[in-house]
Amino acid sequence: MSGQLKPGDAFPSVRLLSKTLKINVNTAHKIVTQLTAEGLLEVHPGIGTVVAAPSASSPAERGRLLKRELEQLVVEAKKVGLELDDVTAAIAYHWAQLS
Repeated sequence: MSGQLKPGDAFPSVRLLSKTLKINVNTAHKIVTQLTAEGLLEVHPGIGTVVAAPSASSPAERGRLLKRELEQLVVEAKKVGLELDDVTAAIAYHWAQLS
């Protein structure tokens, strides 16, 4: 998973996402399900999961989405015993990969 994903780009499989982010497969599945429910990903039978075209959203809506995602990340990180430094290092790493 490197580079910035654009609308229509293939999204990594749950297993690849799990392996890359070093999270449980079930957690990765929940993330993909949530992103799909929020319209950020689209599932195309025979093709796979792709990045959806962005919808017009307000800064408040984007803030709410980020808050929910961050809460999920923190809960899952605490469940598996990660320290804050581990999580921030992983975020910084993946942020750089997508830049």
